[in-house]
Amino acid sequence: MTKLVFEEETYKVIGACIKVHKKIGNGFTVDVYHEALMKELSKAEIPFEQQKKLPIYYNGSTMVTFFVADFLCFNKIILEIKKVNRLEPSIKYQVISHLKSTKVEVALLINFGEKSLTWKRFINTHQS
Repeated sequence: MTKLVFEEETYKVIGACIKVHKKIGNGFTVDVYHEALMKELSKAEIPFEQQKKLPIYYNGSTMVTFFVADFLCFNKIILEIKKVNRLEPSIKYQVISHLKSTKVEVALLINFGEKSLTWKRFINTHQS
């Protein structure tokens, strides 16, 4: 059986997101989920930085412009949170672009906007 990249870490982060969604449901703004998630990540002793500026790489050089991740967990997992009716392909493509341009290996896209929490895990297959 193949082990997932950062399997244990992503499992813990998703678990924290599930706890937030179970406690407060899907009726709040993304700011409320952001704050609740900070509390839940701290409680679970998951290291994170919020609104983390990540460098963007283009043709081997660092750009002046940067990407701001909602969270960077374990210093290696981008955590993007949304509150939408459903995760449209354009949102997923955006996360893939962030992975490709920042050299981060894993991203989690979490949607608090549906009746049940939904998430998607992305792996950066474009690293140089």
